[in-house]
Amino acid sequence: MLKRFLRVTDVPFSASVGLLALRVVIGVAFMFHGWGKIQAPFSWMGPTAPVPGFLQGLAALSEFGGGLAWVLGLLTPLASLGLAATMAVAVAVHVSNGDPFVAMGGPSYEAAAVYLGISVALLLVGPGRLSVDAAVFGTKR
Repeated sequence: MLKRFLRVTDVPFSASVGLLALRVVIGVAFMFHGWGKIQAPFSWMGPTAPVPGFLQGLAALSEFGGGLAWVLGLLTPLASLGLAATMAVAVAVHVSNGDPFVAMGGPSYEAAAVYLGISVALLLVGPGRLSVDAAVFGTKR
């Protein structure tokens, strides 16, 4: 079952190049977002956070570790699932705070929504041929 979940779908080479570019750019962005959080994974939201430390740790791991996994194209569906869950929570928090989709200089949920969309796309499409997943779990030609 796990191997089927991690199976890499065969996409054209040009699409694989596009997926590689997307994975690397957004993966590095997630690593930067997660770097400060991974330094104090169970308390990065501060002492009065409404979120338990365990969930803060999962968010820190999904951002930093998921970003690294995307850069490598390693366990991409699993990383995408974690990142999608983290970004869904981020969108929900912004919406519940009344933040707009786009704001000029204030809080908004635009970035979280974009990251959520990319996470869902990579979860459904996969990492492409230019990935560790393709080398390990892909079909042999």
